This record gives sequence, structure tokens and C-alpha cells, in this order.
Amino acid sequence: MTDPVHVLLVDDLPANLLALEALLADEGVIVLKAGSGEAALEMLLAHDVALALLDVQMPEMDGFELAELMRGSERTRHVPIIFVTAGGSDSRRRFRGYEAGAVDFIHKPIEPDILRSKAQVFFDLHRQRRQIAAQRDELAAAAQALRLADARKDRFLAVLAHELRNPVAALMSGLDLLGRPRAAGQAEEIRERMGRMLFHLSRMVEDLLDVSRVSEGKVSLRLERIGIATVLESAVEGSRHNIEAAGHRLTVEQPGAAIELDADFTRLAQVVANLLNNAAKYTPPGGAIGLSARVVGDMAEIRVSDDGVGIPMEMQPHIFDMFTQVDDHRGFAQGGLGIGLALVRQLVELHRGTIRVESGGTGQGSTFIVSLPLAAG
Repeated sequence: MTDPVHVLLVDDLPANLLALEALLADEGVIVLKAGSGEAALEMLLAHDVALALLDVQMPEMDGFELAELMRGSERTRHVPIIFVTAGGSDSRRRFRGYEAGAVDFIHKPIEPDILRSKAQVFFDLHRQRRQIAAQRDELAAAAQALRLADARKDRFLAVLAHELRNPVAALMSGLDLLGRPRAAGQAEEIRERMGRMLFHLSRMVEDLLDVSRVSEGKVSLRLERIGIATVLESAVEGSRHNIEAAGHRLTVEQPGAAIELDADFTRLAQVVANLLNNAAKYTPPGGAIGLSARVVGDMAEIRVSDDGVGIPMEMQPHIFDMFTQVDDHRGFAQGGLGIGLALVRQLVELHRGTIRVESGGTGQGSTFIVSLPLAAG
């Protein structure tokens, strides 16, 4: 439905206002009636008017004076004005009217078809201007979003370069040490460090590839009937090292009854493991992490909670966006690229599910809630 336009009728005679209203009334037109210039100015302050029809001969403030006041205001200076007059069409009167800002004159008695035709032109122009303004605002918003995305991308590339440089430098250093004769006794320790660096590099590359594959629609799920309990067990096993290394306490609440999903076991376990690793990463040593599952309506709900650094309120709507990281949390990131939660959301959405975060703010911990449809039948 097209938004209605407003037309302002100004005449000191109620009968004339009713007659004009009857001629212009339409489904997409809202008629505003004013019996004086003062009343008309009040209406112009409250409404965006597509056209004003002003009676020339009115007491106190005539149509010409009202038009001059309208032209003197930034809000109303562009409102088209048609003067309605019962007087003659002498050149002096017409000149004064056009000087006051009129676009046309209509003489009484009014020919209905001519009035409606002229009014319709201005109604259409007003709708077009409104549409152009809306498109301009949309373009401005899109341009701003692109600028923000570009800034996040640049920051991500800077972080990526830094995170790749560190393990590569460590690997080069390890190779150099292994080439030295006196390092023979330390060879095993050096290889272990190099192995950790290679594992770190491979995880970063895999995350980047996964994000790219999902974004390009190249990831196809291998759906099968699975129990959510086995998914949680696999995720815990995959993240246990990170949790234990930080001395966290992990509490797992398995569902009392079997909960079944039609899902890709590997990808769903990856989602939960990523959330557990994220909780371990952003929780100070010795913190508490919780994992649970339950049925809510026709959905299965998986919750991963922690008592860690929390998420600022202003960042929560953007925490799943690509390349997003909380500036105050970079000290906890431990080599994070800011794509883990974006990948989690993409994988959850491929399963026709949703993910959201709840946090009281900085220092208040976080809870990530994944909702997935229960298995059919």
C-alpha cells in the first residue's frame, strides 16, 4: 500500500472547504481543512503537505500573506501552492500571487476535472520525492554498512598477518635451532613446540576455509538421526585440553530423556566445541563453564555458559558478525581471528537453527544458546 499524501485546504467559509474536500477526497489522500491562515500554519507544522489550496480573500490573513509566510519557512517553502479565487484574473493579482510563491490559479466556479487533474500531478510528484528520499536514506545506510565492513576487514587482515607471522617465525626459529649441533639434546622439545605451532596454523586455515565454504554455499550437511548426548560428549572431548589447561571447572548436564536431531554430527559437534573453546579462552584461569541441553517446545536447546569476561551490551548485537572482536578482550584472544562465532552462526543456520547470546555486560560472564529443530516424527 502506498502511504497517503496530505492536501491542505484553507478557506474561511466552511461550505467551500466541504466542497473542495468532496472533490479531492480519495483513498490515498488525507484532506486537512483550515478556516484561517493561523490554523493553516499550525497544520503545516504537524504534517508533510503535498499541496496547499489557499483562498485568496480571507479576513485577518489573506492567501497571499499566508503564502509569503510559508515561503519564509524552511519546512514549508517547497509546498506547492494553488490559489483559489472568485475575483477577476487581472495581471496585478496574478503577479502578486506568483511572487508569493503560487504555482497556479484556479477560479471559481471550479471545474472538478481540472482541479483533480492538477492536484494529482502534485500528489504524484510528492510520492516520487518521498520515494527518492527513502532510497537516498537506504543508500546512505548501505554505504555506512560497507564502510564499517571494510574497516572490520582491514582490521581482520592486520590481525591475520600478525597471527600468521608469530607461528611462522617460531617454526623458522625451530628449524634454525635443529640445524645447530649443540641443539641435539633439545630436539624433541623443539619438535613439540613446532608441532603446536603447526596445529595452531592448521586450525586458523581450517576456520578460514570453513567460513569461505559456507559463505559460498559449498558446505553440504550429511544429515542423519543423531542423539544430542553423543554430540555433547564429542564436543567435550574435543575441547577438554583447552579447558583443563586453564584450570576451569566444566559442568555437563546431559538431558534426562533422549533428544534426537536430524543433523550433521561432525558439524554440530564442531559448533559446540567452538563455543566451549571460546568460553575457555575468555574465562580467567580457574573459572566455571557449563554445558547443558534440554527441549523447549519443538526445539532442542544447547546452552554453553561461563563466568568469564562477559560481552559489553553495545557489542552483543554484533558479536556473530564476521571479523568482530571486542577490543577489551584482545588480551584473552590467544591468537583468535574474530571468525569463530561467525562460523558457528553459519553452521547453526545451515541446520535451520538460531543462536543468541546473553550477558550482563563486562565481567558478568556469557551464555550462548543454540536452538535446533527436533527430529521429525
